Amino acid sequence: MFEQAFAEARLPCAVGMIVDADGVRFSQALGVTDVDSQSPVSLDTPFQIASMTKALVSVAAMQLVEQGRLGLDSPIGEVLPDLADPQVLTGFDAQGKPQLRAAARPITLRHLLTHTAGLGYFFIHPQVLQYFGAVGMPAPGSLDSIRMPLMFDPGDSWEYSVAIDWAGLAVEAATGRKLGDYMAEHLFAPLGMKGTAFLDTLPAGAAQVHVRNEAGGLKVQPMFIGGGEYHNGGGGLIGTAPDYARFVRAMLRGGELDGQRVLKAETVAEMGRNQIGQLRAGYMGSAMPHLAQPYDTFPDQHTTWGLGFLINPEQGPNGRSPGSLAWAGIFNSYYWIDPVKGLGGVMMSQLSPFGDPGALACFGALERQAYG
Repeated sequence: MFEQAFAEARLPCAVGMIVDADGVRFSQALGVTDVDSQSPVSLDTPFQIASMTKALVSVAAMQLVEQGRLGLDSPIGEVLPDLADPQVLTGFDAQGKPQLRAAARPITLRHLLTHTAGLGYFFIHPQVLQYFGAVGMPAPGSLDSIRMPLMFDPGDSWEYSVAIDWAGLAVEAATGRKLGDYMAEHLFAPLGMKGTAFLDTLPAGAAQVHVRNEAGGLKVQPMFIGGGEYHNGGGGLIGTAPDYARFVRAMLRGGELDGQRVLKAETVAEMGRNQIGQLRAGYMGSAMPHLAQPYDTFPDQHTTWGLGFLINPEQGPNGRSPGSLAWAGIFNSYYWIDPVKGLGGVMMSQLSPFGDPGALACFGALERQAYG
């Protein structure tokens, strides 16, 4: 099923894996790292996992919550002075100058992990793009690229955002260590994730990002979202499908894998519970469709958000149970974690823009194969 869907999708590459608590049920690597060299992809090929980084950083933050070094509901400005006096963008004056007011309440770590802080993304939210146009477009990978006013008061709405970048910086502030160094010791090493790290350049043999040309063929489009001024907790990791599959298995096992515990079982359960009340999560608009098209995983469901994950409240069309956890990376990589059935899956690809119909069809086939 996965191989047939891959052929129909016309992707440059895809690595698919299906896992349960006990091990790997299925794995397959298809396609090439780039259409120029035609080098075959392997299971261990490095990928830019982009926003699949967010779940890992959320776990790192929750480790510190367990230890009492971060508070879920304490003002995060006590740890991150940049967020101590949040301002809400109310509009722009006749000269295009941003108009701001003080936020109604402080931002907390819970707001950051649930994307309810009021922050946004310049490629999703036109008002954020307009704000940067007014004050000066920041350099990619700079701290200024995540410094922005809020779009709404913390807790009042859900919008996908740079919030997990800030959660990663909170981990650094609480530990006095670089995010990647902390995660290498306390997450990657215990879980046996030997090929996952924040890197300044794309490593040799990594899959390259592709785009479709006007004729529908594929061409390499050099894009790298790592490096920069800080370890980008929202999307900067390089990793492999087997590594991410080990993380999925650890979450299915309540925070433990091969005798190494990275979270308490009750913490994992809390991360998988709805944290945003009646708000709906998951829909992303687009201010730059060439980078990310409008996207909604389950447009017919009132999807919610836990501490780091999208939650589907109803049965998924491809088999996943209600209460499953999921998200994705901007280069069309995807995963899901189904605690009810004890199943999960990962698909890595490198294609832009996000939300490619072929990639989604391929991921759907992987999921149907898991439950079939």
